Amino acid sequence: MAVDHYENFPVASLLLPARLRRPVRDIYHYARSADDIADEGEDDAATRLRKLQAYRRALQDIGTGTLALPGDDPLATVFVPLARSIKEYQLPLQCFFDLLSAFEQDVRVHRYDSDTQLLDYCSRSANPVGRLMLHLYRAVSPANLREADALCSGLQLVNFWQDVAVDWAKGRVYLPQDALRRHGVDEGQIARGEAGPAWQELMRAQATQAREMLLAGLPLARRLPGRIGLELRMVAQGGLRILERLERIHYDVFRHRPTLRKSDWILLLWRALR
Repeated sequence: MAVDHYENFPVASLLLPARLRRPVRDIYHYARSADDIADEGEDDAATRLRKLQAYRRALQDIGTGTLALPGDDPLATVFVPLARSIKEYQLPLQCFFDLLSAFEQDVRVHRYDSDTQLLDYCSRSANPVGRLMLHLYRAVSPANLREADALCSGLQLVNFWQDVAVDWAKGRVYLPQDALRRHGVDEGQIARGEAGPAWQELMRAQATQAREMLLAGLPLARRLPGRIGLELRMVAQGGLRILERLERIHYDVFRHRPTLRKSDWILLLWRALR
């Protein structure tokens, strides 16, 4: 579900019910294209924010029923199908606005002082995807929303710790500043790619938090029926497997970016079916 932030998005999964593939694809196209505006290319910050503001206006027009985009407008390829899916499945617009606010934050904010600030970002960058999926599954309940949030934020954190070096190259540090200070790690060590004992202790603590969140969300994956539940268990197990690989390389993400291999999928399926 955390999806770079969308690599775990089940848009192409064979396990996803056929009836949901179109709306999931529409949501993914929105999230992926907005994330690319915030992250990719050579635009300056002002240009990125201006483009994201156009997304905000389009969402507002969907909300008021006044969306009218000419066929040759690039936004039409994103928002015309999205508007159809939002109406058909009664998807909450707030989730799309929350995602957009996280993309805008990516442009403006490159450091997080505390865990509280980072998890607030995750609540908008990752959790809306899980909430939208629950709406598509017709499985919204307080317990399901709470556990979906735990899974999505946990997956987002896994992605951050997997990509410390990648994000450093983009000028971003998602490790909370107070955690860096607590473990005696400074950004100079990140720049130099030093993965000594202090770094390992820091990353072990962050990985433990992510693991706890994934495990807190697993009851949802076991509760949802059939292919939907299996899909979610596979995604969660993928996050847990990345954490295992992080531990195996002693959290040296500067020289080894842990990823899932083809051979892992058999293991993930076995774990998901247990």
